[in-house]
Amino acid sequence: MQSRQYPTTAPQQVYLFGTCLVDLFVPQAGLDAVRLLEREGLTVHFPRGQSCCGQPAYSSGNPEQARKVARAQLELFREPWPIIVPSGSCGGMMRHHWPTLFADDPDAARLASDIAGRVYELAEFLLHVLHVRFDDVPAGDHERVVLHTSCAARREMGTRAHGVALLDALPGVSRVEHVRESECCGFGGTFSLKHADISGAMVRDKVASACATGCDRLVSADCGCLLNIGHAAAHAGAPLPVEHLASFLWRRTGGAA
Repeated sequence: MQSRQYPTTAPQQVYLFGTCLVDLFVPQAGLDAVRLLEREGLTVHFPRGQSCCGQPAYSSGNPEQARKVARAQLELFREPWPIIVPSGSCGGMMRHHWPTLFADDPDAARLASDIAGRVYELAEFLLHVLHVRFDDVPAGDHERVVLHTSCAARREMGTRAHGVALLDALPGVSRVEHVRESECCGFGGTFSLKHADISGAMVRDKVASACATGCDRLVSADCGCLLNIGHAAAHAGAPLPVEHLASFLWRRTGGAA
């Protein structure tokens, strides 16, 4: 993971790249991400033609299919605004892998590199560009939470540090760690389909470890992991509600307050 220079002045307009999983399965997370940004005075633009970042095909060893999916997004972000992604793994794909996908296509590579330089994971943007603070947020009911960060988001985008900083700043919220926090939840996109038995064992370990802390819920900014862990917990009857970080932040900070 490379260090990044952040702008000294907050922008007035941004794009939201909603991700296919947010769009199809957790739309509330996308709406709450927009609300968090709008509350800071930003105008949020959502290009309607967006779909997938191409990561499932890319991580499965199918670069041609990944290129086809990514190419369809390249013309959607023409204005020089930051592109906010409520998923560290999708953000990592766009920032680190889109430029290399088009290395043999100068025009597409130029667009991909420009986009890569403007991509921010949501928590990263809230913390380092908007410098959000929770000084005036009422404590509310106390909640103990565990944070889960996807493998790609942790390695490529450093988003665990961003999530930790935001959760630790919230009044009335205690973040607890568990022994398997750094381990993969077993989702891995198509990995969970190709190696279902291994994936199932991994997510069962993750759920059991999180539950052993006595936490009230698990929070994550990566919807694939969130769906995998949440469904596994529900299937096992484990007391582990899950919530996207955007929705958790919006709820704990009083919504429109």
